Amino acid sequence: MREMTGNTAVEVEIFPIYIDKEGTWYYKGAEMFRKDILALFFEALRRDANGKYYLEMEGKRYYIQVEDTPFVVKAVNVHSVGKGGRKVELVLNDGSLELLDGATMKLGRDNVLYCSIKGGRFDARFSRPAWYQLAGHVEFDEEKGWYTLAIGSKRYTLKGDVNNGG
Repeated sequence: MREMTGNTAVEVEIFPIYIDKEGTWYYKGAEMFRKDILALFFEALRRDANGKYYLEMEGKRYYIQVEDTPFVVKAVNVHSVGKGGRKVELVLNDGSLELLDGATMKLGRDNVLYCSIKGGRFDARFSRPAWYQLAGHVEFDEEKGWYTLAIGSKRYTLKGDVNNGG
């Protein structure tokens, strides 16, 4: 099957890869565990204008199924900086580290926390352990009635928008 991207026709196929909500990759139902292959797939991962995920390799698009988000925050490292400030480092399921941009945080269904990563190209779902690590640094603002997280010199509000992170 061919799909038009601008003025270019791109070969499109459906690939039997599935990523569950915990960020585990499966090929034809079997868990993928080879880090070298997963690294290649993470590098090839893209999202089309309709929000569907695909792998772009050798001029072809291989669409895959994603339960929620392909990226999952596995752990959170909070570092003190300056006087009373902090930075939050995210450990992602692709093995990379990124600083949390507090302005991109959002709560989805069932109070699952999401944020934008990779320069805003993708959303990442916080795993339950990572969310609990971060929750230790979240404060309740009684005056406003919501939760906040201080990163650097800024405070970010955690409000739900029930968009399921997509």
